[in-house]
Amino acid sequence: MLYIVGLGLGDERDITLRGLDAVRSCHKVYVEAYTSLLCFGISSDGLSRLEKLYGKEITVADREMVEERADVMLSEASESDVAFLVVGDPFGATTHTDLVVRARKLGIKVKVIHNASVMNAVGVCGLQLYRYGETVSIPFFTETWRPDSFYQKIQRNQQLGLHTLCLLDIRVKEPSLESLCRGRKCYEPPKYMTIHTAINQLLEVEEMRRESAYSEESKCIGVARLGNEDQMIVAGSMKNLL
Repeated sequence: MLYIVGLGLGDERDITLRGLDAVRSCHKVYVEAYTSLLCFGISSDGLSRLEKLYGKEITVADREMVEERADVMLSEASESDVAFLVVGDPFGATTHTDLVVRARKLGIKVKVIHNASVMNAVGVCGLQLYRYGETVSIPFFTETWRPDSFYQKIQRNQQLGLHTLCLLDIRVKEPSLESLCRGRKCYEPPKYMTIHTAINQLLEVEEMRRESAYSEESKCIGVARLGNEDQMIVAGSMKNLL
């Protein structure tokens, strides 16, 4: 059996009782660590806190492992119970849907245990969830890569009178371009996009496109560390949030 277990948004205590029972019953436990992060991604003792509460040794699964070496995990799940832990809800990222499809094609039983996700917890800011349009991701810009596909989606939501949830980029164990060009991977330090950076990038794209999807005066709500004790929610114009 492959258990895909949502961990919620805060810390190791946000796992559900059903999820905790599943983890403790499994022979092997992995935690996904690239689409989102709990405390273990930032604090030095985060992973050990998960292991202490769950009573299991936990293997951190980075992007390369999940996308390129998932066969190892699926092979283990064909012989014993394996838990794959995901921050938020298991289906907040398409990668995990692909994992379920692959497991079922191999005849491996899959059980999904849901939890809170940013997709519903963002309701805490006061905007009605029914009034959100398509969600977008804001990636880190580089000198040579400045994608702006999110712009038209925000514009379309605005035209329909809908809010847009913008998910901000994280980079965990990402190889640097220079190291890839040299044929050996050297990883950049972890990086987490701030609301300040996101707004600067959004305004840069508006300046370039000039199609009035939004402006410095557009109303925004900045949400940081959602689900944690020190979460912060601040409303204002883009200019004010900067």
